Amino acid sequence: KKLMFLPTLISTSEMEPNSTFNNNNNDNNNNKNENCTVENFKREFYPVIYLIIFVGGTLGNGLSIYVFLQPYKKTTSVNVFMLNLAISDLLFISTLPFRVDYYLRGSNWIFGDLACRIMSYSLYVNMYSSIYFLTVLSVVRFLATVHPFRLLHISSIRSAWILCGIIWIFMMASPTVLLKNGSEQKGNVTLCLELNVSKITELQIMNYVALVMGFLLPFFTLSICYLMIIRALLKVEVPEAGLRVSHRKALTTIIIALIIFLLCFLPYHTLRTLHLVSWKVGICKEGLHKAVTVTLALAAANSCLNPLLYYFAGENFKDRLRAALRKHSQKAKMKCNFSVCVWLKNETR
Repeated sequence: KKLMFLPTLISTSEMEPNSTFNNNNNDNNNNKNENCTVENFKREFYPVIYLIIFVGGTLGNGLSIYVFLQPYKKTTSVNVFMLNLAISDLLFISTLPFRVDYYLRGSNWIFGDLACRIMSYSLYVNMYSSIYFLTVLSVVRFLATVHPFRLLHISSIRSAWILCGIIWIFMMASPTVLLKNGSEQKGNVTLCLELNVSKITELQIMNYVALVMGFLLPFFTLSICYLMIIRALLKVEVPEAGLRVSHRKALTTIIIALIIFLLCFLPYHTLRTLHLVSWKVGICKEGLHKAVTVTLALAAANSCLNPLLYYFAGENFKDRLRAALRKHSQKAKMKCNFSVCVWLKNETR
C-alpha cells in the first residue's frame, strides 16, 4: 500500500509553496507567506528552461526513437531498455509547453482540471521510470559483462520487454493518487502545480517512502554495479577485443547513469526532503524555495541527457544512426533527381 504512494509526495508538484494555498487564519503568518512567494522567479526561470528542454529533448529523443525503430541485423535487450526510456522522455516532453504557458500567465491554468491532474502525474511517471530504466539497464550491462554465459536468459529480447512492461505498469500505477489533485480556483486565477500545505504531514511521510524506494535504492544499486565492474576490470585481464568492448560499454553505461543521477536526481530529492522537513507556517525560506525550483528543472533535464547514453553506450547505435542518415540522404537525392528530370522534361517540351 505504501508503494502506491511512492511518488505521491510529489503531489507537492513543483514543491514550491504558494501563499494562496495557505489556509492559516493568522494575518501575520499570511503576510509573511505572501512576502515569501517566488512567483516572479518562476515566471522568469521555468519558461526559458522548459523551452530549452523541450527543443533539445524532442530532437534528441525523437531521433533516438527513429533510429531504434529502424530495421537492423542485430537487436539486443540494451536497445529495448533504451527505446522505452526514450519513449518515456518524449511523452513527458510533450507536456512542457503547457507548463510554459502556465508560468507565463503568472500561475494561471487555462487547460482544464483533467489536464492539470495529468501534468504532475506525467512528471513523476517520467522521473521514476527514468530512474528504474537507467538502473535496470546498468545492471543488465554489468551482469552480461561479468557473467556473460550464466545469465543469457536475462539479456534476451523477450525478457527485456517483459521487464519493461513490469516497470511501466508499476510506475504508472504508483502515482495514480496524483490524479486526485486537480486545479484550484483562487480569486480570478486557477492554480495548478502548487504545493498543498494542508497535507504537509502526509507529504512528509510519503516523501521518505519515495526517497528510499524511488531514489536511494536505485542509486545504491548503480554504485554497487560501478564498484563491481571496476573490480572485475582490475582483477582480470581481458585479452579478447570483443570482451574489452563489452567491458568498456558496461562501464560507460554505468558512469553516464551515475552522472545523470548525481546531476539531475540527487539535488532534487535532497532539497525536496529538506524543504518538506523544515516547512513551518509563516517562516519564509525564499532561498530554499528558489533552490527547489532549480533542482526540479534539473530533474526534468534528464530527458535531454539520456540521448547521450544512447550515443556513447548504445548497442550498434552509431551504426544504426549512420545507416538511417545514409538512407535519408539517398531518398533526398532520389527526390531531387526526380525533380530535376521533371523540370528538364517540361523545359524540353
